Amino acid sequence: MRTDHLPFAMPDRAYSLDQEWKFLTFMHWEVDQEKLAKYIPDGLEIDLYEGRAYVGVIPFVMSNVRPRIAFSVPGISTFPEINIRTYVKCNGKAGVLFLTLEAQSMVTCAYAPRAYGLPYRYSIATVSASEGSYKWETRRRDGGHEFVGECKWDNQGDYASRGTLEEFLFERYCLYTTHKGKLCVAHTHHEPWKFGTGTVKIESNSLTKEFDLGIDELLTPDMVHVSEGVYVKTWSAEVV
Repeated sequence: MRTDHLPFAMPDRAYSLDQEWKFLTFMHWEVDQEKLAKYIPDGLEIDLYEGRAYVGVIPFVMSNVRPRIAFSVPGISTFPEINIRTYVKCNGKAGVLFLTLEAQSMVTCAYAPRAYGLPYRYSIATVSASEGSYKWETRRRDGGHEFVGECKWDNQGDYASRGTLEEFLFERYCLYTTHKGKLCVAHTHHEPWKFGTGTVKIESNSLTKEFDLGIDELLTPDMVHVSEGVYVKTWSAEVV
């Protein structure tokens, strides 16, 4: 895989997991920085684009997730996920921070919080793809928060230009998390995102509403992008 697009070097050790991220809808809202700040762990700062803070809601399919030297397992290695993320940095190193990751995977929801400190929640979810359309929905098993809708798109042939908002939102190659009381970082390596724009019809979004981020129109994102996906290598988390 190419490395010339990476903003920093990957760890000098073997990566941990192979996976594919497929059929992604990126929905972004500008949010109130003061309301967002209460979710930001010590040691991180909100990363801003032209003075604005953003959160993204991203439904997609995690596909063929497996350890580096293992095979994928039917019924376990592929599952739908819908996450909410924001953009942070630590000592100038930009990454993402997840507010929640809703997934229909018992294994991931049990393993990822223990191994990475990631806030996975088990949800009954579906993400489906057809020509020019992605559909998605998630509902927590306890009947709580949900996110339901559909995205329509025409093409996915763009790459982010340097300095654009799309580069700010997409081209991030690490995530931050708090694990066992310590701030940690986990690196991800994939090709540059190839994407297009889309339009969405969101039927329900009590999932984002839960976080009270100052969003007035929860059913109307400020921006919508789509991508067929990328092949990804991920490294285990390490203390910052």
